[in-house]
Amino acid sequence: MEKNETSTDFVLLGLFPRFRHPSLLVLIILLLYTTAFAGNSTLLLLIWLDPRLHAPMYFLLSQLSVIDLAYISSTVPKMLANHFSGKRSISFLACAAQMFAFLTLGLAECILLTLMAYDRYVAVCNPLRYTVLMSPKVCLQMAVSAWAGGALAALVHTVYPMHFPICGSREIDHYFCEMPAILRMSCVDTSVYEMVKFVSTIVFLLVPFLLILASYTVIFLTVLRMNSQKGRNKALATCSSHLTVVSLYFGQAIFIYMTPSSAHTPEQDQIGAVLGTIVTPTLNPLIYSLRNKEVVGALRKYLGRGCSCSQECSSLNFQRSHRHLMS
Repeated sequence: MEKNETSTDFVLLGLFPRFRHPSLLVLIILLLYTTAFAGNSTLLLLIWLDPRLHAPMYFLLSQLSVIDLAYISSTVPKMLANHFSGKRSISFLACAAQMFAFLTLGLAECILLTLMAYDRYVAVCNPLRYTVLMSPKVCLQMAVSAWAGGALAALVHTVYPMHFPICGSREIDHYFCEMPAILRMSCVDTSVYEMVKFVSTIVFLLVPFLLILASYTVIFLTVLRMNSQKGRNKALATCSSHLTVVSLYFGQAIFIYMTPSSAHTPEQDQIGAVLGTIVTPTLNPLIYSLRNKEVVGALRKYLGRGCSCSQECSSLNFQRSHRHLMS
């Protein structure tokens, strides 16, 4: 524990503190963070530039990319800074702010993934009403509800745990300030809050997960009745991408938050957190871009345009040099 820290400071022990090669872990995390930042930024840029991607599905996808960028940035930079500086302390307010940001983005992603499943349900099962049910106004309302709902719930689950008294060591066996890690340090009975957490988890995790499964069950049944093989393949490709994201994200979140904090070890919490906050934001843009022909087409279009501009510039520079030599 650092000498300059105050009595309210916490100490983040880092990612798997008992691992023998921490630098290797940090290098892997740095690589994943760079990939996630590049992938989500590229996807956002393509959706903004290409008019063909100005559709409700891609608007919601752009919101997912924004959430993922902020989500992974809410934990990884602090962890990397602590590793390279050797300073592991974090103030009480900074810890609360990190927990609030992490929970807001995590809960917003739960809501958004549910809304994206609804978007696919309307597109496949009610295509004639799609432009009405998924109008620009409705899409904007969906985005606002995801962010607002996540922030309101996160406020409750930040204020409540941070007010529990902590006895003894203030070392957090994690690489960021997460709710289960804070609860584990408390020296009072947290059973009432554990029940509140359980109910909230049902509302924000289990119910959305079941709604998503119900949506895709109806979608698959509708797709199987399609006469067009091309349309069937396109619908299945899009839906399978979404289901992959949902399985990765909701699986780890349900494990961590639907069970009491005492029922799993800090190592298990960290594995789940890495899957949710680092691996999933890294894979999301890859899954959606590689399995989506429109996104791949937009990427090829702008990459090809960039290569053409580069070749034209090289040709002009060569002609100018040639003229200069001849003169």
